[in-house]
Amino acid sequence: MLNRDRVILMTRMASYEAGEGKKHINIVRFFKGDYIAVGILKALVCATLSFALILALYIYYNFDVFMSNMYDMDILAFVRDILKKYAWFTGIYVLITYVVCTIRYNISRRKLKRYYRNLKVLKRMYDKQ
Repeated sequence: MLNRDRVILMTRMASYEAGEGKKHINIVRFFKGDYIAVGILKALVCATLSFALILALYIYYNFDVFMSNMYDMDILAFVRDILKKYAWFTGIYVLITYVVCTIRYNISRRKLKRYYRNLKVLKRMYDKQ
């Protein structure tokens, strides 16, 4: 005999498994610190590439000004200024990534706990029958 509540619960759980569940399982299979560390490493690479691209576009756009001031400017101060901007850019990018990864991990963990709680409820429904 089909139990209506059990069918509804199983449908909801199967829908979760097929959709969001895959993503959440992939996130929670890591320890929280490891997941955040991988996210930060990816962010460092992306921030470095993004900053290099932005710097190259800025220099390309202002190439005539840059070349005319090349002999008059202090190269060491210019490089120091670029490195400060890189540190700020990367720091902000990594901080945002840390917050986003922490929130994603916590949400995934909470939703998977609900999924496992529903599995226990489903098991109790089967045991009751």
